[in-house]
Amino acid sequence: MSLKTPLLLMLGLLRLVVLLVLTLAAVGLVMSKYQELTNLMWTRPESSWLVWLWYVVSWLLALLLSGIAAVVAFLISQILFSIVVMDYMSRITERRVAGVEQAPPNMPWLPYFFYLLRQEIPRTTLPVCISLTVMLFGWLTPLSPLLTIISPAVAGVFLAWDNTDLVPARRLHTFGTRLRFLRRHLGFHLGFGICFLVPGLNIVLLSFAPVGATLFYIEHIDPTQSTEDDPPG
Repeated sequence: MSLKTPLLLMLGLLRLVVLLVLTLAAVGLVMSKYQELTNLMWTRPESSWLVWLWYVVSWLLALLLSGIAAVVAFLISQILFSIVVMDYMSRITERRVAGVEQAPPNMPWLPYFFYLLRQEIPRTTLPVCISLTVMLFGWLTPLSPLLTIISPAVAGVFLAWDNTDLVPARRLHTFGTRLRFLRRHLGFHLGFGICFLVPGLNIVLLSFAPVGATLFYIEHIDPTQSTEDDPPG
């Protein structure tokens, strides 16, 4: 549907470009400053016997900071830009599939943007916090082999939910109701989100994920009056 609908294709590519630009800018800033940051932690030694270790530490720090920069760029892109594009893509998909869109009560654009922002912040921060907590347990406990599998699975589930939650959030379902929807369809979210864990490919798939997520909701949940979810309010 994304490839056959010019507007959806354009919006998905626009979201992809913005995410790439922010990510490359953040990682580029880290790479230009990583040696200075390493010097703050450990001044480059004069001994040729230790300087190689300093370079190893420097590159490890660069990789760690690049990963953090990429996550921060993703969060900024999601909260300040992508949430509007994702909602618009979801609306277009709903209209094309269901023939009609169940929009929230009419409200000016700015209040609606802040409404979307309030929905997106927990959807983006919650998975990051949970994943970091799981990783921390992996470092501090002997469960690291098991948690190495669980942590990506948790991240994939919440990345999928970030997209499947667009329709119920737009229909003003409460946050608790939407969490129950996630629990009832945990298997789907795991299967849908596992694709978002493939490096490189995940950036492309995430750009068009609102289309697939909306299709799932419209096709498997009653588009006019959900039978699996509690009513809004």
